[in-house]
Amino acid sequence: MAKSPKTIGEDARPDMPPAAEIEAIIQGTHGDPFGFLGPHERDDGIYVARCFIPGAETVSAHSLAGDKLGELTHHHDAGFFSGPVSLDGIYPLRYRATRGDAEWMVTDPYSFWPVLGPMDDYFIREGSHLRLFDKMGAHPIKHQGVDGFHFAVWAPNARRVSVVGDFNDWDGRRHVMRLRRDTGIWEIFAPDIRAGTPYKFEIVGPHGELLPLKADPFARRAELRPKNASVTTSELHQDWDDEAHRKHWANVDQRRQPISIYEVHAGSWQRRDDGSMLSWDEMAERLIPYCVDMGFTHIEFLPVTEHPYDPSWGYQTTGLYAPTARFGEPEGFARFVNGCHKVGLSVILDWVPAHFPVDAHGLRHFDGTALYEHADPRQGFHPDWNTAIYNFGRQEVLSYLINNALYWAEKFHLDGLRVDAVASMLYLDYSRKEGEWIPNEYGGRENLEAVRFLQQMNHHAYGSHPGIMTIAEESTSWPKVSQPVHEGGLGFGFKWNMGFMHDTLSYFARDPIYRKHHHSEITFGLLYAFSENFVLPISHDEVVHGKGSMLAKMPGDDWQKFANLRAYYGLMWGHPGKKLLFMGQEFAQWSEWSEEHSLDWNLLNFAPHEGMRRLIRDLNFTYRAKPALHARDCEGEGFEWIVGDDQDNSVYAWLRKAPGEKTVAVICNLTPSYHERYELSLPAAGRWREILNTDAEIYGGSGKGNGGRVEAYATEGGWAKAGVTLPPLAVIMLEWEH
Repeated sequence: MAKSPKTIGEDARPDMPPAAEIEAIIQGTHGDPFGFLGPHERDDGIYVARCFIPGAETVSAHSLAGDKLGELTHHHDAGFFSGPVSLDGIYPLRYRATRGDAEWMVTDPYSFWPVLGPMDDYFIREGSHLRLFDKMGAHPIKHQGVDGFHFAVWAPNARRVSVVGDFNDWDGRRHVMRLRRDTGIWEIFAPDIRAGTPYKFEIVGPHGELLPLKADPFARRAELRPKNASVTTSELHQDWDDEAHRKHWANVDQRRQPISIYEVHAGSWQRRDDGSMLSWDEMAERLIPYCVDMGFTHIEFLPVTEHPYDPSWGYQTTGLYAPTARFGEPEGFARFVNGCHKVGLSVILDWVPAHFPVDAHGLRHFDGTALYEHADPRQGFHPDWNTAIYNFGRQEVLSYLINNALYWAEKFHLDGLRVDAVASMLYLDYSRKEGEWIPNEYGGRENLEAVRFLQQMNHHAYGSHPGIMTIAEESTSWPKVSQPVHEGGLGFGFKWNMGFMHDTLSYFARDPIYRKHHHSEITFGLLYAFSENFVLPISHDEVVHGKGSMLAKMPGDDWQKFANLRAYYGLMWGHPGKKLLFMGQEFAQWSEWSEEHSLDWNLLNFAPHEGMRRLIRDLNFTYRAKPALHARDCEGEGFEWIVGDDQDNSVYAWLRKAPGEKTVAVICNLTPSYHERYELSLPAAGRWREILNTDAEIYGGSGKGNGGRVEAYATEGGWAKAGVTLPPLAVIMLEWEH
């Protein structure tokens, strides 16, 4: 409660703060502005208020209710005022400032108590705080009766940290933050700031140097490039309609579910007629129905976190917590995910914890020291991408990244994270020559700190969100990538099968005449196909940087190129492992992908391209409808060779099986030779129905096949024999009927 103003003034001496402290406030060098500015009780029991309001000529202090508490004395032309006020305790204050005819109100940020508490400090120091995203960054709160934003940022080596924006004319002297010395976190409650306000942190480094203004590492929204400030935003609100979807994935063994992933670069899948990017709501209207119609089960987005440079495709992110402003506000992304879930589509985000760009406004030398990265370039600089590598040995950095993984799962209900460049994290000598890397504590090349990080991330992700899926892009033979942490694994749910991608593309790029000499490029992958839970990826990386599109990789004339690609997809969908296809490849785009414009959707006006799209659609629905094709994708019992050694004809055949389900035979003829009656062994006599033929006329093929069925006749050996028609450059699938 404020006292009557009359009780002050008759016997209260004026406030005479030391000139050195006033100068320090004005220069922005004061070591403890919260201990000097705002309301304070003097030794004589009188309360005084001190404020720094540049441009003011007079200032009076008022309560939140508007009661005048005292007229303050003008001590310095820069705008420093102080004086006795009618208070009986420390309460929030507002100042009425005037300059000529102008008058404005300022709520004093130094009159509020801290927001973070001792338990936050304890869990942050321990590294066990799993809700940092609710504490760090900028959050709207009502604090001591006043609406505003609470800001918190980690900068333990800084001399000063201020939050700056239009609300204080980007003046770092006016919202200097309070340092919590136990954690190195600076915080301030800034009253009266509204959502949609750009802001950054002004940081003075350990040697007194003023750093470039920094974006908020925990910012949940950012400005549209080329601007790069963080933006205050309301807490995300979305009325979720996805309980059934999330419950399903939390209660199934994902390895035994059909998973067909459509990999999408959100900025170039489709665009508006004027060439500008779609918003999330516009994307929802087009992309969600398309994926449902095509039979995909998951959409995987190349990174949609904030990034300054379009050609980085999002992999050089400066805002891990902020959906990029390119497609609208964060709520739009939440609506998109909700829309996907309502129709049974899952959403996976490409996630980049391996490295970060060195843009001046980003994490690099955040507080004037190597804070998020290693100081030694042999550990902290990535030679391939000219980026900085996170210091996985620092608990605060681990917490930052692990909390980010949990943030997307909790706030946006994301179904999975595909973790980029895992191999670069696991090996200390990745892309480095002798002498350019530092061995681990045992003298080895394994990055043990990164291993612990990945294990902790997967442990916490699956522990708090059982329906989540984490996928490693890992290109080496590191063991147990997709095995549980408690069994010594990294804890991922799945791993990209880079070997499958490399070997099969190498094989199919060859003229069919020479394929018989490289027969093992198809068979070798089955030696390790069940050592991990694999995803078979034909990703964006295979159709950029001069590699050509999938169609362009295929040999022969145009007809053979299309036939080869149809056969490739048929082999891939019949092969053990979950599926991933990058956008545009489902309709055989001719040109390489470019992030600068939309896919070449006009190609669907031409029969061969529309036929390819229909094939992918039918492959997806066949794969989903037939448990034999998906229920044992990751287990050896689901696969059995029929023909693996007919290199002269480049024919392969195998069975896909699942307990209690009808067996499917997959037969691949990978030369243009037409086999009208190829003798094949099948595990059961009777009728086998042709459930898919990549040479069907509807897909653009020659229409050769088995008339819908094959009869198999029993033999003494127990298996049956059948004469099967094998179309040229084609894959057929047969399902046993009876």
